[in-house]
Amino acid sequence: MNRAELADFLRRGRARLEPSDVGLAPGARRRTPGLRREEVAQLAGMSVDYYTRLEQSRGPRPSRQMLSAMARALRLTAAEHDHLFHLAGEEPPRRETASAHVRPGLLLILDRLYDTPAQLVNDCGEVLAQNAMAKALVGDVMSRPRRERNLVRRFFLDPTARSLFLDDDHAPHARSHVANLRAVTAARPDDPEPAALVAELRASSEEFARLWDEHEVSLRNRATKRFQHPLVGLLELDCEVMLSHEHHHLLIVHTARPGTESYERLQLLRVVGLQDMVPSESEAETP
Repeated sequence: MNRAELADFLRRGRARLEPSDVGLAPGARRRTPGLRREEVAQLAGMSVDYYTRLEQSRGPRPSRQMLSAMARALRLTAAEHDHLFHLAGEEPPRRETASAHVRPGLLLILDRLYDTPAQLVNDCGEVLAQNAMAKALVGDVMSRPRRERNLVRRFFLDPTARSLFLDDDHAPHARSHVANLRAVTAARPDDPEPAALVAELRASSEEFARLWDEHEVSLRNRATKRFQHPLVGLLELDCEVMLSHEHHHLLIVHTARPGTESYERLQLLRVVGLQDMVPSESEAETP
């Protein structure tokens, strides 16, 4: 691990970004250009102290998961992403599998969708990035350990994951998750990630095992979903799915039709659901 080079690379990556580049409000006047350390830490889902130590050449070697999170937070290109791994003494992920690295262009689109929930997931269901509205709708998935970021795993193994959906919708959601995962597993037979997820869920969930044996196949596509949100009530949202073939990534956007009750409630969620995400004056001080 080259601590000095890693620290310099992180500092320069942070300095070239403005808050608007990553979907953040400008906040108070800044004495230095670029993002603040606490903003990068927030985007990467890590502690400010840990990130600060990395920039000061005194932090421990980051995990591969943390390196990928910092690459997304700093909007690194594929070449810069691999360079970050090399500086930390790690081999970059193989390109023939579903990469955890998200192209800056996709993140830019995500950041610009400030008034509608949107998130990036890989085709196995792991959430890779969320905008603020997605966090307000379904919770801050990126703050959880990586295992708990997978939508399919949580749906079948975590009872609380279904609480946002109406009871009548649980069965079709379950069937859709299984049919999509079967298609992904067949398309990438040499990739251990989808195969391992299937093996885990077949052993841990009777519902998943039963649906898997039915051998239904489908890919994620446009649908209408109903969310029972604890703050604003029932939301009926159109789910649009846009596919990036290069890295097996999906941009999932939820919208409400103008003039409907769900549209008004989504606007309300934008106000009440984002209140806790605005930093206080003390948190907004320049490091």
